[in-house]
Amino acid sequence: MAETKSMGLWASASIGVGAMVGAGIFSIFGTAAQISGNAVYVSFIIAGMIALLNTYSYAKMGVRYPSAGGPVEFMLKGFGDGILSGGLNLLLWVGYVFGLALYAKGFSYYAITFLPAGSAPVWTSFFATAIILAFTAINFRGAKTVGKSELFIVSIKVGILLLFAAAGMFYVTPGNLSISAWPAPKNLFFGAGMVFLAYQGFGLITNAAEDMKNPEKNLPRALYLSVVLVIIIYVSVSLAVIGNLSVPEIQNAQDYALAAAAKPFLGDIGFKIMAFAALFSTSSAINASLYGGANVSYILAKDGELPEIFERKVWHRSPEGLFITSSLVILCANFLQLEGIGMLASTCLLMVYVAVNISHLRLLKETGAKSYIIWASLLSSLTFFCVLLYYEFMHSKTTLGLLGFTVFCCFAAEWTYRKYSGRLIKERTG
Repeated sequence: MAETKSMGLWASASIGVGAMVGAGIFSIFGTAAQISGNAVYVSFIIAGMIALLNTYSYAKMGVRYPSAGGPVEFMLKGFGDGILSGGLNLLLWVGYVFGLALYAKGFSYYAITFLPAGSAPVWTSFFATAIILAFTAINFRGAKTVGKSELFIVSIKVGILLLFAAAGMFYVTPGNLSISAWPAPKNLFFGAGMVFLAYQGFGLITNAAEDMKNPEKNLPRALYLSVVLVIIIYVSVSLAVIGNLSVPEIQNAQDYALAAAAKPFLGDIGFKIMAFAALFSTSSAINASLYGGANVSYILAKDGELPEIFERKVWHRSPEGLFITSSLVILCANFLQLEGIGMLASTCLLMVYVAVNISHLRLLKETGAKSYIIWASLLSSLTFFCVLLYYEFMHSKTTLGLLGFTVFCCFAAEWTYRKYSGRLIKERTG
């Protein structure tokens, strides 16, 4: 029992870094660069600032209400148990499903670079499906070592990315970074909306609060540390990619932009190293999200409470949830476009962040948070959400329609399930 409560600062931060790195830089960098052009690093900074504001809210709430339920617990405290909090929990779970599909898609795009040129497109679907099935099998067998290895995995992939960024800076073409070539300002915000998903992993740290050493100090530190580290990594890597590839070249290598950016100064071996790092990173993100947030959300949706001794790494209480989640991920990865998946995941998670901030405003006396920071977090998240809706309306009404359908289904399913099962969601903290 003592072993399960021995998670230190760096191990806790690695959960967030593991979920974040792999989502943005590897999975959607090329798509984001299509929107933000050579100013894509600015989009990462904008999205990172919004994430930091939300980090403050999560830190205050996480310390006051430490629970494996994480943001679900926060919304329960502010809104009480009802259709609203239950539907938002389902929306959070669906957000993780979209995020997992994005990681699987990113994994597949880098995996096919190891195949001979001109290989059949079916391999993309094969690899995306295979990686989810592999982690499903490991998870079903209850391999605890996967979760314990997260710090090791994160250290390796972050090290590779920082080395890539440092080496790439020596070969930068200054003209590629020219401010005069920036797109219209609105594109920077559209791009920021796309890459916002790259920061969603920090919330998983709050799910580990019950297992953390001295959570009053380590939880806030782990949250801030993970987001700041990831902002530095994203901006450094973005500058290295933009500095070594023109925007048209990035568009041509959109699905594996980082590997392509390593080729000019590291050659074919650099391409392969970065492609391997992408496989490593997206696998780590799948690990953190599947074993963490999706597990918590599904069990809460089904049973209304978490077991007293909750192990995030094993779906031991609701194994059917693992298969349902994995099946939905496979469907999304195979039938939705990368940009659409990214936008859907970002908008779903932004809705949850908005709800958490509204809930926090109702609990300021209990958390002791500064109201103006919570208001800034709420308004910035709400603005970002509206920016994404506008972008989807202008560029993909199908994606917007799917978002509306998803939200409707989450709340309709919650209403129906409550009516016929009588299930209530119970709080874990006092």
